[in-house]
Amino acid sequence: MKQVNVEEVWERIQEETLKRVKAEPVLASFFHSMILEHHSFSYAIANQLANDLSTSSVPPLMIRNIIRESMREKKEILEGVVQDLEAVKERDPACKFYSTPLLFYKGFRALQSHRVAHWLWNQERHTLALFFQSRGSEVYGVDIHPAASIGNGVMIDHGSGVVVGETAIIENNVSIFAGVILGGTGKERGNRHPLIREGVLLSSASIVLGNVEVGRFAKVAAGSVVLEDVKEHVTVAGIPAKPVGSSGQNPALEVDHSI
Repeated sequence: MKQVNVEEVWERIQEETLKRVKAEPVLASFFHSMILEHHSFSYAIANQLANDLSTSSVPPLMIRNIIRESMREKKEILEGVVQDLEAVKERDPACKFYSTPLLFYKGFRALQSHRVAHWLWNQERHTLALFFQSRGSEVYGVDIHPAASIGNGVMIDHGSGVVVGETAIIENNVSIFAGVILGGTGKERGNRHPLIREGVLLSSASIVLGNVEVGRFAKVAAGSVVLEDVKEHVTVAGIPAKPVGSSGQNPALEVDHSI
């Protein structure tokens, strides 16, 4: 994935939003509160997530401060957010503007909420991390354990029904579609969830269970159940999933669900 300049992306988002205000003035207040009244990309993200995740007992201000703290302490979080935004813009033909995922895509926001939760988990603030997970599951319909490790340039398209278990690892530049489950197979402890390597495409309602590895640039077809390791550049399909052919050069970027 190409390197993305945070300031350039933020300027682009503001320009797009100003045009949207003119095109749809009834949403002017919405666009101002979400984008235009904020002086930086990180402030806008913190504000959006805080408004989404807050409750009557945990107000937006408290959550916003936590999110901003995470981005100050770990600059890689904001870099990951921008690379995820670029991934959606590049791979989703329905996404015409950089501002669209920021404003409207729950899969994108769920992933950014997880980035904060993961930081909290690694700071041993497990209870607060689990609060973020729980609220993210309720609000976005995406349930990612805060201990799960997720790389940059990841697209969670639509997001509804996506579940990622505690010891799962997702590397950079992976594309994940609705209903994907990265789960365990029982009550065993330790590494009990999948390792998803770079460039993998996980099509809708595909399930990967247990301590298995899906190799680089592999493709898991829609509705498949993976119970064994998948080799690099291979497409698997079926229940249980079996190799059915080559996956192409980079399925996560090509987003070709055919088998």
